[in-house]
Amino acid sequence: MTCRLLDIKEVADYTGLSVHTLYTMVSQRRIPYVKMGRLTKFDREEIDKWITSHSVKIRRSFAANTP
Repeated sequence: MTCRLLDIKEVADYTGLSVHTLYTMVSQRRIPYVKMGRLTKFDREEIDKWITSHSVKIRRSFAANTP
């Protein structure tokens, strides 16, 4: 069974972001997190939603359709 709540190091590995960047994002409330006493945890489902919501969609270029 996969643990639903991840710690900061696990999220860093999962997203490819540094621990420092994640702490900065937490302090600026730019990433969803859960406070459990002094611990900062991340809900895996919320992180997946956050990643999806920050995905840049591909825009087709008109030049690509020209032979």
